[in-house]
Amino acid sequence: MHAPALELPSIASIKRLGLADTFVRRNALLYGRIRRQIEDFEALAPDEQRHWRAVRLERMLRAARRTGYGRTHGCACPLSEWPLLEKEAVRDRHGEFLATSAAFAVQGSTSGTSGIPLNLKRSVVSVVYEQVMFDRLLERAGLDAARCRAAVLRGDDVKDPADRAPPYWKPANGGRRLIFSSNHLDRDTVEHFVRQLREYRPDLLLAYPTVLESLCALMLERGLELSIPITVCASEVLTRHTAELASSALATRVIGHYGQAERVAWAAGEPATGYRFDPTYSINELVHIESEPDAEIYELIGTGLWNRAMPLIRYRTGDQIRLRRGADPLAVAAGRESFLDVIGRNGDFLVAPSGARLMGIDHIPRGVPNVVRTQFIQESPERTRLLVVPGAEFGEESLELLRAHAALKLPPAMTLVIETTKRLERNTSGKAPLVLRRF
Repeated sequence: MHAPALELPSIASIKRLGLADTFVRRNALLYGRIRRQIEDFEALAPDEQRHWRAVRLERMLRAARRTGYGRTHGCACPLSEWPLLEKEAVRDRHGEFLATSAAFAVQGSTSGTSGIPLNLKRSVVSVVYEQVMFDRLLERAGLDAARCRAAVLRGDDVKDPADRAPPYWKPANGGRRLIFSSNHLDRDTVEHFVRQLREYRPDLLLAYPTVLESLCALMLERGLELSIPITVCASEVLTRHTAELASSALATRVIGHYGQAERVAWAAGEPATGYRFDPTYSINELVHIESEPDAEIYELIGTGLWNRAMPLIRYRTGDQIRLRRGADPLAVAAGRESFLDVIGRNGDFLVAPSGARLMGIDHIPRGVPNVVRTQFIQESPERTRLLVVPGAEFGEESLELLRAHAALKLPPAMTLVIETTKRLERNTSGKAPLVLRRF
C-alpha cells in the first residue's frame, strides 16, 4: 500500500502567490545538484551516457514496481516487456500508479488535447528538474532565466470575460512576469496589448502559438510593431508560418518546446531547423505509423526518468512526430538526431463573437469529477456544445462545476450547451479532437 499523499499545493496556486521559484521550482537544496547531474551527463562518452540512462531507468522501474499497477503488470520485467500504458488507465485507476514517494508530491492535472482529464502527482525533484530544463533552454538563447522579464500570452484567467475594459493583464512573480488575458485579444483591444508590451519591455514572450499568431496578424493588420528578443512557445504545434509572422511583427526569435503534463518526454528546437529530444529526460520509443512523400510519421511512447512519485512506464502520449526520410528512429528517440516537428496539438480554441481566440478551454473540464471525455462542437461564434462522456456518478454537481469553469473562459455573448453522450464526434481522419468548429 502506498502512503496517503501529503499534497503540496498545485504549481498554479503557488505561482499566484509568487513563491514557486523560491520554494519549489528553484529549490536551493535540489536545483544546483540537478544542474550538475545534467552537465556531468553531457561530458560523458556515448557508452557512459547509455549506462547513465540505464541506471536511471532501473530506478524508475523499481519505483513503478512498488505501485499497484507495477505489481500487476511490471514485476521484474525489463522495459520492453511492460505493456503500453493508455491514458484511460491512468484516469480510471489513478491510485494504482502512485508510488510510496507520492506521500510528498505536487498535484497536477490536465484534460489533454484528447479531452481525457487526468489527475497527476509530481515529485518535487521532477518539478525542479523541469525548471532546470526550461532555464537551460533560455540560457542557450542568451537570457538570464532567473532574472529576465517575461510577458505571458497563454490561457490564463486574468479577469471576467464579460469585462471588456482594460487592463487585460496583471503582474506576477514580483513584477518579473506580466500575464495577459489572451481571451480578450481582438481587433478592438490589440492596441492596448501592444501599448502595454512596449511599456513593460519584456526580454521574453511566453505564448501559445495560436495566440502568438493572432497577436502578430492583428499587429500587422494595424501597422503595429514591437521588439521582443525571444519568444518561447509550447502546448501546441509551432509552425514555420507562425514563427515567420512573429519575426515580422515582433522582431523576435521563436523557440518551441514540447512536453506533456505527464512528464514522459521533452524536446526543443525551432521550426526551421527541427527539434531534438533531451536524453536525460526520458526513454523514448517510436512506433511507425505511416509514410509521407518526404517524411515518416511515428507515434511517441515515453518513459520519464525523474517523476518517481507517479512513474508512468511506456506511456502512449497520443502524439505523433514527423521524421525526415533517412533519419534513424533510434537515434532520434535517444536525442542524437533531430526530427522535423510534432503533429497535432493545434486548433484547441474557440472563437468569440468579437473574433478573439479563446484559449485554455481545456481547463473547463479539468478537475471536474465523473467526466470521462469531453469535446467542444462550436456551431457559431455565439453557440458551442460541450459533449461530455459521463462517469457513473456524473450529476448536477459536475454540471455546475463545468458551468463555473466555463464562466471563467467564455464571454456572456457565448452560449455553452452541455450534453451527455456515449460517443464523441470524429473528423474526416477518424479522430475525435477536443474542438470541432462547424462554421
